[in-house]
Amino acid sequence: METREEFLAQMMEQAKPLCPHCGKEMNIWEVPPYTFSDGLGWGSPYVYVCFNDLCPAFTEGWGEIEANFGHKSSYRCLRYPFEDRFELMTVFGREGGTEGLITQNSLDEQEQLKEAIKTGFSILADCYVNQDIIKIVSMLSDHNEPVRVRFKAVEMLGDICDTDEVIEPMRNISPYNEKMKEAIQEAIEKIHKRCFTRECPFCMEIIKRRANTCKHCGKDVDPVV
Repeated sequence: METREEFLAQMMEQAKPLCPHCGKEMNIWEVPPYTFSDGLGWGSPYVYVCFNDLCPAFTEGWGEIEANFGHKSSYRCLRYPFEDRFELMTVFGREGGTEGLITQNSLDEQEQLKEAIKTGFSILADCYVNQDIIKIVSMLSDHNEPVRVRFKAVEMLGDICDTDEVIEPMRNISPYNEKMKEAIQEAIEKIHKRCFTRECPFCMEIIKRRANTCKHCGKDVDPVV
């Protein structure tokens, strides 16, 4: 069974079909995760779609759908690869579907991302061997690092860090989504467990798990045993 990459490579090698509605060259498009038409799936990881905004299928589709269904949407012409089957798919604006466009620039960007992830993982592997905690925290903080590299850095800190000094820097990292926030919290909890520490509920400074008085703010706290 061929991979998605092999399937796409075959499409890239072939001449792109022309839209039967406007005669313009169609674009390669990566299908989204939701189903289409009969609800059984797209049947192909990539298809051809006409993104010509002057295509009659698109320009006339607005009025047709409005008249028949009362919706603000239109059509883009779609063709399945390696066959002559054309269909119309619904879009909800000029930008609808464009995020799935496959161009040479997008392919180059994907290759650059793969190389950046490969390089990042290699650096993290060296950090793991050398216990270079500072470098791992630095990579976690760097928003220019790929998402997968930053997640790996979080995971690694939770697994190997044996000092609570990195907790405050980790707390001050701006997570770009909820999953990153959860991953950072999980890693911090692992570090606290390994270091027998916790954070004071009043001043948030780090104290021993068994402490009954915070050495920073002087408040009484319940010991954790």
